[in-house]
Amino acid sequence: MPKTRKARAARARKVNPTGKTAARSAKRVASVPEPKPRQDVAIAAAKGRPMLTWVGKRPLRHVTAFPSQIVEVFDPTGDAPRRSDETWKGWPERYPQGGLLFHGDNKEVLAHLLANGFRGKVNLVYIDPPFDSGADYVRKVTLRGPKGTARLDGETYTLGEQIQYTDIWANDNYLQFMYERLLLLKELLATDGSIYVHMDAHRAHHVRLAMDEILGESAFRNQIAWKRTSSHGGANRFGAVTDYLLFYAAGTDKSRWNQQFQELTDVHRARHYRHEDSRGKHALGELTAPGLRRGPSGEAWRGFNPTILGRHWAVVPSELDRLDNQRLIYWPSKEGGWPRLKRYQVGSTGRPCTDFWDDLDPINMVGLEREGYPTQKPEDLLERVILASSDPGDLILDCFVGSGTTAAVAQRLGRRWIGCDLNKGAIQTTSKRLQVLIEQQWDVARAARQTGLAGVDTGEQDAPEPTQLSFAVYRVNDYDLAIQHLEAVELACEHIGILRTRTDAYFDGTLGKKLVKIVPFSHPLTLLDLEEVKRELDARPGEDRDVILVCLGKEPAADGWLADWNRLRRAQNLVNRLEVIELRTDPKYGKFFQHQPARARVKVARKGQTVTVEVQDFISPSIVERLQAHADILQPRIDDWRAMVDCVLIDPDYDGRVFRVGLSDIPEKKTDLVEGRYELTVGPAERTVAVKLIDMLGEEVLTTHPLPSGA
Repeated sequence: MPKTRKARAARARKVNPTGKTAARSAKRVASVPEPKPRQDVAIAAAKGRPMLTWVGKRPLRHVTAFPSQIVEVFDPTGDAPRRSDETWKGWPERYPQGGLLFHGDNKEVLAHLLANGFRGKVNLVYIDPPFDSGADYVRKVTLRGPKGTARLDGETYTLGEQIQYTDIWANDNYLQFMYERLLLLKELLATDGSIYVHMDAHRAHHVRLAMDEILGESAFRNQIAWKRTSSHGGANRFGAVTDYLLFYAAGTDKSRWNQQFQELTDVHRARHYRHEDSRGKHALGELTAPGLRRGPSGEAWRGFNPTILGRHWAVVPSELDRLDNQRLIYWPSKEGGWPRLKRYQVGSTGRPCTDFWDDLDPINMVGLEREGYPTQKPEDLLERVILASSDPGDLILDCFVGSGTTAAVAQRLGRRWIGCDLNKGAIQTTSKRLQVLIEQQWDVARAARQTGLAGVDTGEQDAPEPTQLSFAVYRVNDYDLAIQHLEAVELACEHIGILRTRTDAYFDGTLGKKLVKIVPFSHPLTLLDLEEVKRELDARPGEDRDVILVCLGKEPAADGWLADWNRLRRAQNLVNRLEVIELRTDPKYGKFFQHQPARARVKVARKGQTVTVEVQDFISPSIVERLQAHADILQPRIDDWRAMVDCVLIDPDYDGRVFRVGLSDIPEKKTDLVEGRYELTVGPAERTVAVKLIDMLGEEVLTTHPLPSGA
């Protein structure tokens, strides 16, 4: 039984021990496609009416497209290279033909997609963005501590983009946040595409006006009400039980549409199927439709002229004759009554869906689907949206992917998909969910091709064939540069727009007429780097071009060396002046982040059967860097490392494969800190103690400590 610091923490917790993908099904990929120049992607202005105004409203005229870095590929069948059918025609060459999962701010991911061949390619967008100041869209991340919470207003701040503070959604920044992303999504939609935006009553009216402005009022199709929970009382108000899905078409062209049906309820059967004959119970439907029409559908039939009602026949008279011959028309006995269409209950596909959905269970009633994600939506909800507004092979996009429900349902229904999220935990959850599903689909596909296995279940009868059995994970603007230097060079060149020079053994390329040298990102620009550049130029007496040095930081002494070098050249009119692009602070090329993993210093000691675990230090460069980027707003000093740690987990007998929690320190309140020092009673056998620390951004650090046997 696990021991905990707090009594309530002793309850059963489902813990993902490693957060890592299966070794056999995920692999690191080092190769990177040819870089493209840094791009500013133009965005069309919103021209619809009416127009909503808020404090700080500003148009989005262009966005910067950052490069992506491939992190992982899941392709257990070798599927991606084989995809060459018509479905994948026009797919951007730099991406494998499979699902795409992006880790990054969705504004930057959407810009990246626009710059890399996906403009006008998306058939359906479903998004479930944060829509209430109290909603736990992603885990609200604050630094722990008794002195209160440091917060930043405004998603324009880098820290606000990375860490979802509660009150970012409580002011006008929310509207600007949604406005910019809807503008980008419009650019990605195909001419026959559709978009569904999931909201609650607090925000639906604001976002609907913004969508009217961006997409035009004529693009509006429905405001769908979904009864997401059972009835409950409210405090001085009626209980809130509905969410809203704002459904818009992309343009004036007819969008994809497949009629969906809701299952008949007992109340509906009793109310509508009130007639009965020898063939069973049936409801009566209209044979006419509103409006006058010329031609056969507007002519009299068997003495009934629909024009006197201002209507026309729903089908032509010859079809009416066929229906009557099949005894599917009800003839009233009362004078003045009109013929009606018989709709029999037996064999009915249900009632056509309206804009009120009360037949889909909320996620708390679909236990097998739960992924532990706060705002997870049920698969049935996404299935209805995807089936209604897309066809097999279409491309589905969800840029608030959360627990991955949209991607999972799209995968199950034979659609292509793209998902993104800025929360690392969301990417991990989605990746694991898709891996399990694809493995299941592959098992079914293999079983279906086997012979002599009577009764083998080959899956859902009506489910289409999977469009892909693979996916890839990418980072956008949050790079891991602890990789091969060549890959880091490619990323930097793509970001800045450097033209690579493959034939030069020293310089990496050119930017305009200047030579470019990229300093290895494992260290800042030092005097040794500068002396090396000087030696290289001395060996090239005929080289008259200036040089740009690209780095992630500079030693203080480097500035003085550079100033002296350039002053001498200006005074004597010499060539080879040096310029530095610092990829953290440069006003033009900044925001190129280095992803540095969190680190911990842990001491583990044994005395007999008592093991003492002491966390001596912890650092999360991701948190510190984002604080330092806004030192004028928020001082970056963190007095206690525990402010950055969300929880500490200990496995007292780690087998190297599965992390089994023997002690968990999960503070109950945000103002509480982890203890940092722990004692455990263990057996005398030799063992390995593993300590896992998870920071406030969801990043994990695992340390292992072999211990000899003890008396």
